[in-house]
Amino acid sequence: MNYASVITSPVGTITILADADFVHIITFAEKDITGLSENALTVKVANQLNDYFKGDLKDFDFPMKQKGTEFQQEVWQNLLTIPFGETTSYAKFSAHNPLAIRAIAAANGKNNIAIVVPCHRVIGSNGKLVGYAGGLWRKQWLLQHEREVAIKGQTELKF
Repeated sequence: MNYASVITSPVGTITILADADFVHIITFAEKDITGLSENALTVKVANQLNDYFKGDLKDFDFPMKQKGTEFQQEVWQNLLTIPFGETTSYAKFSAHNPLAIRAIAAANGKNNIAIVVPCHRVIGSNGKLVGYAGGLWRKQWLLQHEREVAIKGQTELKF
């Protein structure tokens, strides 16, 4: 990855890493970006993330590519089908392959494109927040934000 942009958001610093063609990582984790500069793609993503946090954007439209197995790629593609402002349980998310629920959860946890590939929208079957690499407080904030933006009539999630 040759390019990077960094934004400050309500859920902390976010780093965007890309090559000339694809975004590969969007993360809350600290990354050493010494020697990397922005390009049009990382700036576009930074602008879209800022619009998301302002409540002006629900759908992202930039090229992205994560390294992963074919199974992980399938899980990440399925995450993209969870509607903005909604959640699903791990059980429902893996209903097409219930024996693979643990593998699906593990693939979900390996998602490197935070927020955009919405792994934060998957919760426990009992409605509780479970597992989020960025921290459960961020998951709760993102879900609350999306519910408010989607105008679902609920202003506070109860977990």
